[in-house]
Amino acid sequence: MNEKYLWKGVITPQEAVYLQKQMAVNVIRYGEVASAGYIAGIDIAIWKKSNSAQAAIVVLKYPQLEIVEVQKSCGEVEFPYIPGLLSFREIPLILEAWQKLSVSPDIIMVDGQGYAHPRRIGLASHFGLLVDIPTIGCAKSRLCGDYQMPTEEAGGYCNLTDDGEIIGAALRSKTGVRPLFISVGHKISLENAICWVRKCCRGYRLPQPTRLAHLAAGGNL
Repeated sequence: MNEKYLWKGVITPQEAVYLQKQMAVNVIRYGEVASAGYIAGIDIAIWKKSNSAQAAIVVLKYPQLEIVEVQKSCGEVEFPYIPGLLSFREIPLILEAWQKLSVSPDIIMVDGQGYAHPRRIGLASHFGLLVDIPTIGCAKSRLCGDYQMPTEEAGGYCNLTDDGEIIGAALRSKTGVRPLFISVGHKISLENAICWVRKCCRGYRLPQPTRLAHLAAGGNL
């Protein structure tokens, strides 16, 4: 655990932005994961009226994509909801679930942004820096950047760009559904990240790791 990417006590939004800018330069946006035995999916459900939340991590054996471990952590989120700063709201509970794992994954897919972030350090990148494992951001919506709509067929994608820089990809994970927004989290190239997301799609919009983590976080797994 790289504790220098954690924070102590209460942190203000201004301090969080400053920390993001410091962390962003350490994100590694290259690397090819040629094979994997275990792939983890991470998601968190937050009930807005109470600020209660449940983080879930599901570890799947690859290539079967069979569940080998599920860990959850419940509690209250303390940091306010501010787009672009969600990692400071969600990481404490995700880390609690992570520390319960007995199986170490080779790749992590996070329901959220990675490099496709205004300061290039979304939840997937922040968590990747913490655990130092190849991490992929797999978001259901776009936070920043522009893109052309990919072809309707599953597997098609177009670059997501921001001020001329490629920051991710809009990937059609299932024919006829809205694209997902894939980006580097840490220690993996964008092309390799897209490849692994494609490999983990099983007929749903979400790839199996984050789909099952979403179900687990909501109490349905």
